[in-house]
Amino acid sequence: MDIKNKVLELEETFLADKEGLVYKAVVEAIEKPLLEDILQRTEGNQLKAARILGINRNTMRAKIRKLGIDINKWKIQ
Repeated sequence: MDIKNKVLELEETFLADKEGLVYKAVVEAIEKPLLEDILQRTEGNQLKAARILGINRNTMRAKIRKLGIDINKWKIQ
């Protein structure tokens, strides 16, 4: 499922029952897969991933910890 369809699906779910939560739900649904995809492409290099995403490296590291992402699975041994 692409991002646009996921957003539309979440909108339908939240517009009826939980107005005002669409943004939070969308961010939660796509943030972890996005970070994991970028980390995979950068072979676990957090600084490169942060630069690609346009965020500070400390923010990147905090998000990795918060979301429970294991960066070791992409690092080259």
